Amino acid sequence: MLQRTRPTERYARGLAAAVVAATSLILASNACPARAVDDRPAHDVQTGADQDTTPRAPGHHTG
Repeated sequence: MLQRTRPTERYARGLAAAVVAATSLILASNACPARAVDDRPAHDVQTGADQDTTPRAPGHHTG
């Protein structure tokens, strides 16, 4: 036969379940990176690899 549980024990279990659920949702939302806004690959956006890095002669100015 099942024994009755105390209200504090039930509330403690409910609180623990809520903490586990909230933690799981937070971890799941951070599991994958967000998509980039523009069409360039992420490594180009971070490193600036698409910029012109051609060596120039001293005194040569662009723009």
